[in-house]
Parts: sequence; structure tokens; C-alpha cells
Amino acid sequence: MKVAALQMVSGVSLQANLDSARGLLEQAARAGAELAALPEYFCLMGQRDSDKLAVRESLGEGTVQRFLAQAARELQLWIVGGTLPLAAGDDAHVRNTSMVFSPAGERIARYDKIHLFKFDNGRERYDESRVIESGSDTVAFELRARDGHAWRIGLSVCYDLRFPELYRALGADVLLVPSAFTFVTGQAHWELLLRARAVENLAYVVAPAQGGVHENGRRTWGHSMVVDPWGAVLAQQAEGPGVVIAQLDAARQAQLRAQLPALEHRVL
Repeated sequence: MKVAALQMVSGVSLQANLDSARGLLEQAARAGAELAALPEYFCLMGQRDSDKLAVRESLGEGTVQRFLAQAARELQLWIVGGTLPLAAGDDAHVRNTSMVFSPAGERIARYDKIHLFKFDNGRERYDESRVIESGSDTVAFELRARDGHAWRIGLSVCYDLRFPELYRALGADVLLVPSAFTFVTGQAHWELLLRARAVENLAYVVAPAQGGVHENGRRTWGHSMVVDPWGAVLAQQAEGPGVVIAQLDAARQAQLRAQLPALEHRVL
């Protein structure tokens, strides 16, 4: 199965971001991808965290969800909608939600980011809990590829990457990690963590990211990539908008899991 990790440098205009996402999705479809994943916050990187509140949607309705469903249907793609802001338990917060749409335009899965990023090095400060309400449930879904193979796909978002127990719980063949890593943390840990999650779970990792300098002044690390179950980086892009394409090989994954049955040797 061919997959695409889409890299963006999203700005403050919702419509402009959707237009950019559509162009990248069309590129992925032309390249033969069956699954295309957008990055975290693909629809908006506002001037301030609270800008998410103004564009939040209710489940099943809204501009961004209609966009994803229509693109999936028209392009005949499985689309992972990075994250978008959904209504939460109060008006001061949103859920940071990843949604999956099938080529029929149907919503197949929803995952609300569980782990909320907090970072303060004296120069940069982030605290997602100020406007984001965390989720609590792990989510995986089945994708039957055109060749008939059934892939178990596990959902996660950005900061989740630092919590390996989440990925163990997913028990997936493919791990999705739409992200908006900061430049500082990404430079130090992004590739290291992605490859570790792949090796630990003998799984493919598809990691679409924000990558560049945004209108709000924030700089994200980028380096969207696809990693194979042996920890090899199959494809990546450093910065700027783009489409990272790679082929997932079910037979190779099965061979590696048979040769090194580490998943069967778990004790704890």
C-alpha cells in the first residue's frame, strides 16, 4: 500500500489552509497513494492558542469535516485529517481531534489527543491544556487496501509520541503521528522517537508534520517521514509544503515479525 505524509506550513486563514491541503491531497492521489495523512493543526495555526475556539466544530458538521469528507470521496482516498478543533465540555476548551474518512466520504474513526504538550525553556512557552481538553481513549481502525490486505492503523498525535505505552496498547501495523513539533524539540528528538516507536512495535510509522516558519512567527521542525518496522526512514522532507510518499510492504512486515517475535515475548 502506498501512503502519503503531507507536510504543511499552515497559517491564520482557515480557507487558505484548506486550499493548500486540497492541493497536497490531489498530489498524493495522483502519485497513487491509498492513504494520505495531514499534519496536526492543518486547518489553522492562529496568532494565539485561543483562535482555535473560533473555528471549533461539532461532531458531524462544520467546514473542515465537510472538506475532509468531500476530498476523500472525490479523490478516492483514505484521509487522516491531522487535527481539527472540536467542541469540548466547556466553551473555554476544544478537543484536538484526528478524524479518518474512507474513500466513500464516511467518517471511520475519531481520536482526541490524550497527552497535552507543555514546554518552557525560558524563551519558548507552550501549554496546550489552557485551551485543549484531553481525550482518554485509544483508537485504531481497519483499512482494507486495494490488494485486499487488511491493515490495523493506530492513531496518535504529536506529543503522544513520547508515551510508548500508548503505542503498545494500539497493537497496530501502522502508527500515524500527525504533528506540529517545535523546532527545538524536533531537532533533538523527532526522528529518534519515530524510529524507536517503529522498532518497538515492528510497525510502519507515518508522520506528517508542520514544517517551516508560520504567519504567527512560530517555527516548526517539519521532517515529515515514513519509517519502516526495522527503523529505516523510507522517505522524508525537511521543510516546506510537500508530499512524502512511501510503499508499505505487508509481506516484509510479516517476515520481520516472524524473524524477531519481540511482540510475542512481552512479559509486563
